[in-house]
Amino acid sequence: MLSEKSLKHSYYDAIVIDSQLIIKRYLQKMGNINREDMLELTRRMTSARSNLVRIAGAYIDADGYIEGTFNTNFLNLKGAEKSRCLDIAKAIPFSRPNEELKQYPIPGFAPGSVWQLIYAIRDCGLKNDALMLNLYELIAENYPTGSPYAIYVYYGAYDVPRKATDKSYQDESEETYQYLILAIAPVDDDRIPHSPEAGFLYPAFTDRSTDPAHVNFYSLWDDDTEGLRKFLGLET
Repeated sequence: MLSEKSLKHSYYDAIVIDSQLIIKRYLQKMGNINREDMLELTRRMTSARSNLVRIAGAYIDADGYIEGTFNTNFLNLKGAEKSRCLDIAKAIPFSRPNEELKQYPIPGFAPGSVWQLIYAIRDCGLKNDALMLNLYELIAENYPTGSPYAIYVYYGAYDVPRKATDKSYQDESEETYQYLILAIAPVDDDRIPHSPEAGFLYPAFTDRSTDPAHVNFYSLWDDDTEGLRKFLGLET
């Protein structure tokens, strides 16, 4: 599915943590999502301050074909469009934890797998159009709805601040949490998206830290996203 050249760097990075994923996957199945972790992320998703860096996406027609794509720096968005895109991004982590938003272990980064692709997309910050197109095609193939929809993908980088013993935030950061939010939203005839019906946050943000062994998967209706979960290899 993926060329060796385009994924060489990401593939070797993924191997480093793949053995850890295998161990964690069998020791811990579906985990609980801490609401405070998700709120910490969404507080940084406003027009005044946002750690979202880039946005890309595609429009899928009722027959499952790609009608158009876009890819731009998030700071280039203005006015109503920026607000709409922020609302779509926030809808995933701001959904009801452990009900609409559930944590799953990922199946690893086997060569040619969808998670190797997703890891590579995060690694390049959405800047590889060939990888993005590959992802759109795979989602369109595995998420047939019979209605047009949009795929929105966001890349963000959040400097996680240290917390003092009194739980107040400090100026220095503990790590930079680099993440993807993917949202699938139905669109109207003018390609205006509505609230997302499926998506994910990867890596999971667990105990205020990067958790590459897990993904937080969002579903408004579980039955409708069963095929998408199966495509991603998420255990129920």
